[in-house]
Amino acid sequence: MSVGDDGPRWVEMPSIADKGMSIIHPGEPYHDLGMRFPDAPVPRLEGDVIIHRAVLEDVTGISQIMDWVSDGDIVIIEMSDLMSRDMELQLAVGKIQDFVEDDVNGQVVRLGNTRLLLLPPTFVSARVK
Repeated sequence: MSVGDDGPRWVEMPSIADKGMSIIHPGEPYHDLGMRFPDAPVPRLEGDVIIHRAVLEDVTGISQIMDWVSDGDIVIIEMSDLMSRDMELQLAVGKIQDFVEDDVNGQVVRLGNTRLLLLPPTFVSARVK
């Protein structure tokens, strides 16, 4: 944030008043907002980017990941559950790579040993030499 910024833009969520949830104050423990507000009515504006974090436990989750990339969203996939199943891991990574790089012209970037970063065509990664 720049100097003079009032902070992040707040989104009114009617679900908060219905559930009577308490306000989270700075310094409180981490709260998974996906668990607290699974269907938050957040409007999507032109040029907005959503970053999804996903744990891929098997190949059945690939279609949701493809939907996110098709929508122009960035996806970070954790695949540690698949690491012990070589055949399923190769199948999953192959399907994801074919879709992202060939079909939508995006990029697949390896983040360590167990994660992938999927970038839609509107983003480009910087290669570290």
